[in-house]
Amino acid sequence: MEQKILVVEDSRAFRRIIELELRKAGFTPILTESIAEAEKVLDESTDFLCAILDYCLPDGQDGEIIDLCLSVDIKVIVLTALMDEMTREKVLAKTVIDYIPKDSPACIASIIPILHRLESNKQHKVLVVDDSATARRYLRSLLERQYLTVIEANNGEQALDMIRQEHDISLVITDYAMPERDGVSLIKELRKTWRSGQLAAIGLSASDENALTAKFLKAGANDFLKKPFNQEEFYCRLHSTLDILDSERRLYRLANQDYLTQSWNRRYFFEHALVRHHQGPRCLALLDIDHFKTINDRFGHHIGDMVLIDLAKRLENFFSDALVARFGGEEFCLLFGNSPQIFERRLAALMEDIAGAELTLMGHTVRYSVSLGMVNDDANIHDLIRRADHCLYQAKSSGRNRIVLEHQQALPCP
Repeated sequence: MEQKILVVEDSRAFRRIIELELRKAGFTPILTESIAEAEKVLDESTDFLCAILDYCLPDGQDGEIIDLCLSVDIKVIVLTALMDEMTREKVLAKTVIDYIPKDSPACIASIIPILHRLESNKQHKVLVVDDSATARRYLRSLLERQYLTVIEANNGEQALDMIRQEHDISLVITDYAMPERDGVSLIKELRKTWRSGQLAAIGLSASDENALTAKFLKAGANDFLKKPFNQEEFYCRLHSTLDILDSERRLYRLANQDYLTQSWNRRYFFEHALVRHHQGPRCLALLDIDHFKTINDRFGHHIGDMVLIDLAKRLENFFSDALVARFGGEEFCLLFGNSPQIFERRLAALMEDIAGAELTLMGHTVRYSVSLGMVNDDANIHDLIRRADHCLYQAKSSGRNRIVLEHQQALPCP
């Protein structure tokens, strides 16, 4: 769904440029040219990603429009041709996201990355670590202004416990001097488990120690700010860190996820810790769509692709706690723990679910089934795959739409 942006700008030329840039970037601009017009819009809806506001308007020469939007909890980006220090401080004191000097039409292009950042921030959770409640409240206010979810810890040990419990934390912002565990020690400990592309970290400190920046960066911090910092620098460094984090995550997905189904690919599977390091028996199954070539030949490859996507979603639903990867074509591999009875029951339930489904895809009614080969043993991954592949071959040759367990006869779908 396209995000709406409220624009309040009295210059027709600037309004037109803003509209074009916003539409080109995928946003829906709602255009007004005065406080009076903006009030009418806000009376009907306040559902905006943010507002882009001209500081001086015909019916409000001193930033009154900012207060109006903030009063209904809309995030604000200010456009202003007034570049004096007093105006700058006055604007930033109003808890706006940013102000942009209106010195040329090109300034509008600099707003677009900020808007995209605000959209992406809704997916991020930030842990603020500081023994000062006042400092935590200030950081929380800055971060929540940017649509970031914020949680707090008052020392490094508490932060580690929270990170281990909450697996969706993207960024840690930590002070240096704290009881129990300082910020540098915290980041060192984090880097034993999480890469900077998985969990970003920014260090803070009011200390005058010259080497502190280097200490934080060598410990694995993505950035460092000295207290007290100004809001603009904080947001610049925050955005830079989150942009890099999002880019690394995107590249990681591109390298390790199957483009079509969004399942993990072979590379991810064979490099996963569950594959490379194991102790004791484990379950593995190879799964293959029956007569997949016939589906492609009859309905077309675009329908075959949709069947693969449907299968990947069902695998995610039935085996969210397993390692599932698309090995290629219509073949998927599942690696599970040492619970063969549970694994077998869930595989049978998956087969029954698939066999009972009737898909309507682009006007076509499509049904499909799968065959599976399953093994359970304490063996290296290549041996397990080879043996599961043999079981899969038996399932295919004995009629399809069934599961073959090693050393057992084929079990057809119920």
